[in-house]
Amino acid sequence: MDLFDKCQATVREVNRAYELGIYPYFTPIESAQDHRVRIDSKEFIMIGSNGYLGLAADPRMKEAAIAAIEKYGSTCSGSRFLNGTLDIHVKLENDLAEFFGKDGAIVFSTGFQTNLGIIAAIGGKDDIIIIDRQDHASIIDGCRLSYAEVKKYRHNDMEDLERILKSLPKERGKLIIVDGVFSMEGDLANLPEIVRLKKKYNCRLLVDDAHGVGVHGEGGRGTCEHFNVLDEADLIMGTFSKAFASLGGFVVANKDVITHIKHRARALIFSASMVPASVASAQTALDIIKSEPERRQRLWDITERVLSGFREIGLDTGESQTPVIPVIIGEEERCFAFWKMLIANSIFANPVISPATPPGRALIRTSYMATHTDEDITIVLDVFKRSAREFGLNKK
Repeated sequence: MDLFDKCQATVREVNRAYELGIYPYFTPIESAQDHRVRIDSKEFIMIGSNGYLGLAADPRMKEAAIAAIEKYGSTCSGSRFLNGTLDIHVKLENDLAEFFGKDGAIVFSTGFQTNLGIIAAIGGKDDIIIIDRQDHASIIDGCRLSYAEVKKYRHNDMEDLERILKSLPKERGKLIIVDGVFSMEGDLANLPEIVRLKKKYNCRLLVDDAHGVGVHGEGGRGTCEHFNVLDEADLIMGTFSKAFASLGGFVVANKDVITHIKHRARALIFSASMVPASVASAQTALDIIKSEPERRQRLWDITERVLSGFREIGLDTGESQTPVIPVIIGEEERCFAFWKMLIANSIFANPVISPATPPGRALIRTSYMATHTDEDITIVLDVFKRSAREFGLNKK
């Protein structure tokens, strides 16, 4: 057997999708990631972006990135551990720690690396990590790298979580890891109950708040602030590629935990540091998150309008409570056909199939930005209404 045989199977799948006209991935976008984008010289309403605050095209972000390149160059040419730490890395980390009320922070080059680094550094062969079955892929891969024993509980099922915690030896180290916002269906983790169980069974808690920071909470500190458990989360992880409209990731925690991660996380030590332009744009975004709460309010106004509009149409939006709003289709082929109709009507959204969602639960993942206009949303609701009627999805 040739090692590359599996490659040919993938090629056949991709070619078949192309032939059917339903291949949805790696679409080249010719403009900034804003509420409207250009694809193949045509304008589309973008409802497939994670840029929740609409900062990617903000002139302040561009100016900060350009100024950083002019001062520091295009890259640091090394890891944070050696020659790759700049004064702007340190300032961003200090500001993040202060923002979350922690006394330590460290930034990574990507959000995926952040989870790989911190989980592998914290978890060891004698420890147990407990995760939600729908946690992000980076959490799953971080668990694999940690050599810790891994237990999975049913999605958002607190009884199942407690069943697992009850069965674990008291003398072993235990870490619960959960997404604050589950990225495919936009539902929230039950953080108050998770915190209660964490205390009851003497565990530590890591909240991956990639889709929550900048969006949730009165001050934009994410789902932990939303549920008033900032002090109870031992580690809070976030990314800069979503609300921050940059690239990279971070974790905030007790300074001793951060010191350990800085000296043990292979994804940090053996990877080039976050580039100056990304650091500067993330810093600018943090300042905007602090100073412009009206952006979050606009985003929530849009979110509520879309949620109520989809439900009025009769679409299944699951348990979404966030700007990530799924339209659950079911069968994969119908999902791709529905996506194709959206594209034909100049709406860019993302079809999601297994393993990113459970089998038989294929969905159109839509997400919204503070920069969407009222006209954008009117058009989106109209297109979904017409498409739902054609596909028989309007249950009402």
